[in-house]
Amino acid sequence: MLSSEEKTVVFIDGANLYAIARGLEFDIDYKKLLALFREQSNLIRAYYYTVLIEDQEYSPIRPLVDWLDYNGYTLITKPAKDFTDSHGRRRIRNSIDVDLAVDMLEIAERVEHVVLFSGDGGYRRLVEAVQRRGARVTVISTTAGNASSVADELRRQADMFVDLRDLRSEVTRERA
Repeated sequence: MLSSEEKTVVFIDGANLYAIARGLEFDIDYKKLLALFREQSNLIRAYYYTVLIEDQEYSPIRPLVDWLDYNGYTLITKPAKDFTDSHGRRRIRNSIDVDLAVDMLEIAERVEHVVLFSGDGGYRRLVEAVQRRGARVTVISTTAGNASSVADELRRQADMFVDLRDLRSEVTRERA
């Protein structure tokens, strides 16, 4: 999957990776994940994209975001937008998809390998555009039969697909 010669950039769709790992019933150890890419590739940068709920007194994702920011990841965050649905319930929405796509396209011609942690089929055209710019694209997600599994069109477009289950032993966080 990786080559120590290739300039490699990792793009993590945080919400998508969290959903995949949760569906597979394990937690990602982001220190181990970064070490894996540093050891096995010429890692240029690892980006982590997520939406944050700004008005909460305590955000459960804030400790992770802070840790990632201080430990080798480049954080791209966006404030969540809340709205009330037709049933009167508070809903949160926003997306980092466009931010991730713009960043990936901007760097594609300066690297040989792009790794995308996401199963979102909306990234298929992005992967195709990055490939046209000369970079090889690996998609890491899962084929496990749940709602967070990889979209078939994204898997087909990628130069390589890696099931997160195959990395489980290398990137699992030990539970306390």
